[in-house]
Amino acid sequence: MYPIIEWKNNKVYMLDQRILPTEETIIEHNTYQDVAESIKTMVIRGAPAIGVAAAMGIAIGIIKVKNDLEKEYKTIYETLAATRPTAVNLFWALKRMNLVFNKYKDNIEILKKKIVEEAIIIDREDVEINKNIGKNGQVLIKNNSTVLTHCNAGALATAGYGTALGVIRAAIENNKKISVIAGETRPFLQGARLTVWELQKDNIDVALATDNMIGHLMSKRLIDSIVVGADRIAGNGDTANKIGTYSIAILAKHHNIPFYVAAPTSTIDISIKTGLEIPIEERDKNEVIFFRGQRIAKEETKVFNPAFDITPNDLITAIITEKKVIYPNFKEEISSLFVNNTP
Repeated sequence: MYPIIEWKNNKVYMLDQRILPTEETIIEHNTYQDVAESIKTMVIRGAPAIGVAAAMGIAIGIIKVKNDLEKEYKTIYETLAATRPTAVNLFWALKRMNLVFNKYKDNIEILKKKIVEEAIIIDREDVEINKNIGKNGQVLIKNNSTVLTHCNAGALATAGYGTALGVIRAAIENNKKISVIAGETRPFLQGARLTVWELQKDNIDVALATDNMIGHLMSKRLIDSIVVGADRIAGNGDTANKIGTYSIAILAKHHNIPFYVAAPTSTIDISIKTGLEIPIEERDKNEVIFFRGQRIAKEETKVFNPAFDITPNDLITAIITEKKVIYPNFKEEISSLFVNNTP
């Protein structure tokens, strides 16, 4: 498996996903500010991977604390928390690191050791969680079928293996013959640049489709099921995922095609009742009017660039987690996953 994010010698190393598939470059991060910038600029992206990166950002920041521990930690925490507002795994990981900080802050040397250990644990746990998501979800994927996925919810979006692509990988590992259609995912083209590259690396049959082709492909019965990831799931099952997911879910409903969401329980935010409460990140207009330095629209062009949309729960066939597959009524099923508000 190619490296996504790695802690080594008190530094953080990330594969630069902005320049895939044409270049495969590893970036070294020496400070928490470096990590925060890479999260913000999408060197690393995908909710689980953002959580891992945030944990490592806390760790590298604590290691370098020099003066006022409490004050510096507050700055580190707030800097990382401000990077991507929609991906709830970011805040889930920060809360875990915060528990370690509060437990060991009275002994700085022990704190440094424990904070690094926790970041590494979060990294390793993510891979195992993804494999369990794959195991639970692969039973839903039929042999000799074609699966549509949107954006990238694979190894590149996690610490490894993937959520939506983890389901596909697990199906193939169970000797099912699966082909994949990846939507390009404008404007950042995560499907075209990342998902296709990742599946090709693993010799998985994949075809690329532009986002506006999906309805046509469904009408021709070329898609048997859809599996996507998630950046935040509300307590009722409403799901925030990469912009364009909502449109695919509507099309799937019309064509009677099952629509699955694959995500760890850390992506479920039970403090939010419905998708209406999920904050939607609005990104820079230049991501739309430029592509890799080439202008495709005039500077004065008005632009919409929300990074995510909300898919209502009534369009979702099932949500695949590491614990189990849950079906409507999602509110009750999600509640059953949590004991004392802990997944």
